[in-house]
Amino acid sequence: MRPPADARAADEPRAAPPPGAAILAEALGTLLLLAAVIGSGVMAERLAAGNAALALLANTLATVFALVVLIELFGPVSGAHFNPAVTASMWWRRRLGAARAAAYVAAQLAGAALGAWLVHAMFELPLLQWSGKVRTGGGQWLAEAVATFGLLLVVLRAAPARASWLVAAWIGAAYWFTASTSFANPAATFGRMFSDSFAGIAPGSAPGFVLAQCAGTALALWVDRRLGARPPAG
Repeated sequence: MRPPADARAADEPRAAPPPGAAILAEALGTLLLLAAVIGSGVMAERLAAGNAALALLANTLATVFALVVLIELFGPVSGAHFNPAVTASMWWRRRLGAARAAAYVAAQLAGAALGAWLVHAMFELPLLQWSGKVRTGGGQWLAEAVATFGLLLVVLRAAPARASWLVAAWIGAAYWFTASTSFANPAATFGRMFSDSFAGIAPGSAPGFVLAQCAGTALALWVDRRLGARPPAG
């Protein structure tokens, strides 16, 4: 007896998404991620009545939930990088061509800026602004290196079926145990420069964060190679 047509269709492998769809997925995914990070920061700051711990908790939960949804939604299309550090790692490991990697990074940066502006429009804030929140110093730079190192190890070594929750869990934890609240993403750092809000970062502080993120990425690639092949799941 032949299975129904819809069942046969579900079993058939899907064609690889076209390059344009993957680039759109990276732009849209990064936009929505930054909207979640910055928007939850704005809302939390308004509702927490000056309680910074409560505001950070709300910001963390929104980011964790958004990450899981966005990775599950866009992962089959582009790999759901939303992060130049992840894209650079995939290029370094020859899982992504140079032209596609460059297009991903451009899409991520554009999406990050648009995500900040979307939040400002939703909350009726001045659309164009710069963050005045200084985040600098050796402790914060070390924290960014640690946060990015852990994130990249998860990306490189997690079983694909578990990656969305493991990535989100790492970022959620690192919000609280790192001094920098775990940006771990050059595109997020770029986008957060455009918002003078709870989640923002002053433009003068951004280069130090990005350099630390690059250092964390390089260390994660080295450690992943030293650890060898990931054992099969199960």
